[in-house]
Amino acid sequence: MTSREDIVVFLGPTLPRERAMECLEATYLPPAEQGSLVRTVRALKPRLVVLIDGSFSRVPAVRHKEILWTLAQNIPVIGAASIGAVRAAELGPVGMQGHGLIYRWYRRTPFADDDEVAVAMMPAELGAAPLSDALINIRLTLGAARRAGILSEALRRAIETVARRTYFIDRLYAPIIASARSVLPAETHAELGRFERWWPDNAIDQKRADAIGLLRRLAATPGLPGPPAVRPAFRLTEAWAHDLDAAGLLTSDIADVP
Repeated sequence: MTSREDIVVFLGPTLPRERAMECLEATYLPPAEQGSLVRTVRALKPRLVVLIDGSFSRVPAVRHKEILWTLAQNIPVIGAASIGAVRAAELGPVGMQGHGLIYRWYRRTPFADDDEVAVAMMPAELGAAPLSDALINIRLTLGAARRAGILSEALRRAIETVARRTYFIDRLYAPIIASARSVLPAETHAELGRFERWWPDNAIDQKRADAIGLLRRLAATPGLPGPPAVRPAFRLTEAWAHDLDAAGLLTSDIADVP
């Protein structure tokens, strides 16, 4: 097992920390936000950064620029499952690595919305547990229900439309089904009831599956992934200097880390 100080994992609502520790012994930190990677690299000097979860509503999200900066320090960054999958798909051409179905979907789906993986969560101090369901998980579950003969294709599409129109902090199966029942014809209600009974035991949590898959892969792989084959060029910009200041950091904080 790789030592704890070698790997830092930003984790929140996607997977409970206790479950993550069963897969990989590492240093687990709360969801990343603007400035998190810089602070972590400066303080802990990890050999690998794993980005799974991030905060984005009450605080600014983790910036592309600080991932580029981390890569420029010859520290590999791998993303999966949530904001990590989004950033990995966006920054793959400059060396960030990705893992899992959600990452691959973002990589091949131009203009896919970050909203697909967004969930409400408890404060990090209380464990950052999820308070809503991710749209991508709901869509995969609806697809599974269609293949299992629980839903017709027409009703699958109708429920997905309701889920898409629901604000991410309110996305939960029960209220989505209730909303669908209120707007769809009465003849669909029996089918909705069948799905209502089916989903609790059959819902797909692809975010969790991708996170577990990455942690297990790292635990099973001797050593650590190497740094980017091409170290990305890094240049401080006025915009990122402003972001650093907003995060309580100084431009001196991004001097190359030995």
